[in-house]
Amino acid sequence: MLQFRPRTSPSPTVHRGSGTVRPLRVAPEPLDLSRYEQPRAEPDDFRHRMLANIAALAFTIALTAIGIWLAVSIADLRRTQDCVLMGRRDCAKITTPHI
Repeated sequence: MLQFRPRTSPSPTVHRGSGTVRPLRVAPEPLDLSRYEQPRAEPDDFRHRMLANIAALAFTIALTAIGIWLAVSIADLRRTQDCVLMGRRDCAKITTPHI
């Protein structure tokens, strides 16, 4: 039978071979990101950052629209090809000018 122990309890000493291996105890780190902060020579340019974000959003929207258009076009071509391969003659849509 496998017994589970809670994670908050201290882990037991592990015996392997002739030596004893003890788990490494590390002091808890602070929960903030202050150790990753670095002093900057100049402050952030929020206007440039916003323009870059807007450009990235526009690019993403354009790429999504092109992908949807491409998927619809491929589906339409597949429908037309399936119709032609079945031997039907009325597969292509012919548009006539309205008089």
